[in-house]
Amino acid sequence: MASDLETSMMVSASGMRSQGQRVKVIAENIANANSTATTPGGDPYRRKVVTFKNVFDRELKADLVRIGKIKDDLSEFSTVYDPVHPASGPDGYYKKPNVQTLVEMVDMREAQRTYEANVNMVDTARKMISSTINLLR
Repeated sequence: MASDLETSMMVSASGMRSQGQRVKVIAENIANANSTATTPGGDPYRRKVVTFKNVFDRELKADLVRIGKIKDDLSEFSTVYDPVHPASGPDGYYKKPNVQTLVEMVDMREAQRTYEANVNMVDTARKMISSTINLLR
């Protein structure tokens, strides 16, 4: 059975893994913010959104965070009139991805801060374990 400090480190590590995956999805969204359809009148890149879920670890007797699902954001695409654009339909409009770079940057910063908070928790627990070992010597 793990100690409370080891359990807290494992909980924080699960948060770090989840936020790391979230950052990858956000980076994909930003990279595709201008990706239009490959065929005239088609749909462009659709923003992805990460959901989280709690998973109870029986060995640790603690809830860990995991990625639930990576879902498509079903919000509407904006349209731009440009009859010469390769993705334009017969009406001269093409759809732009539903990615807002500012929103993605805010989400990225939140994920980074959450990741950093978990790193700090792991570091604090490690220092406490080290101090306990030094006291026992």
